[in-house]
Amino acid sequence: MLIPLDFTDLALALGLIAIACALSFWQQLGLEGQLLLATVRTIVQLGVAGYVLAVVFDPARPNPWLILAFGLLMLTLVTVVTRNRISKKLPRLLFWVWGSLGLSAVLIVGYAQLLVIQPTPFYSPQYLIPLLAAILGNAMNAASIAGDRLVTTLNYSQTEIETHLSLGATPQQAVKLYRSEAIRAGLLPTLNSMAIVGIVTLPGILTGQLLAGVEPLDAASYQILILLAIAVSNLIATLVLTAGICRQFFNPEAQLQKF
Repeated sequence: MLIPLDFTDLALALGLIAIACALSFWQQLGLEGQLLLATVRTIVQLGVAGYVLAVVFDPARPNPWLILAFGLLMLTLVTVVTRNRISKKLPRLLFWVWGSLGLSAVLIVGYAQLLVIQPTPFYSPQYLIPLLAAILGNAMNAASIAGDRLVTTLNYSQTEIETHLSLGATPQQAVKLYRSEAIRAGLLPTLNSMAIVGIVTLPGILTGQLLAGVEPLDAASYQILILLAIAVSNLIATLVLTAGICRQFFNPEAQLQKF
């Protein structure tokens, strides 16, 4: 049975940040302000999210339109964050990020909801929202890493790319190696976490379910589903996004551009 935490418990939890600030001050790291700001943002954002989810998660009357609106809001927010981490100069990058993250989320969450979990109704927020959040959060990180790596590499490899083009290569052939390396970089954190999960680390969702009193085998089963879904969605998101970025670097005459 889950033990609820009241305001006193949360106040005691803030003692952890006090310890971190004291350590930063002792070692003259200058991180006290950043730690306090991050703590305030965490409390405010999760507090607001808690009240919003209390409405969205109404088990008696799940509203599909409210759930859809909440999902689109999540997608839009992670899209803006991802775009800002990659580049603000690339034209139509926001469109490609939104499309790649949205496509991966719809395909993988739809697969999990309709074929694996099969809740009633199929848009049950108890399953859909946590799964969507896990998918979008991880796809954001993978897309940010892959996109930033690809943009940086293409800008610094202009000479090599133009040499390939002059030798008759198509734009896709000229950037194929750089795109593949960027996709691998984006997927590396996911592959690393999958390699050590259950041995060195316990993922947050598994830990949360255990704290909520879910049977360990059931919690592990859901964590397996989520990790597999994350891996595939990250691959889809990085494939689509890197393809879109590569297209931005070439004009209709297949000439290379720099951003």
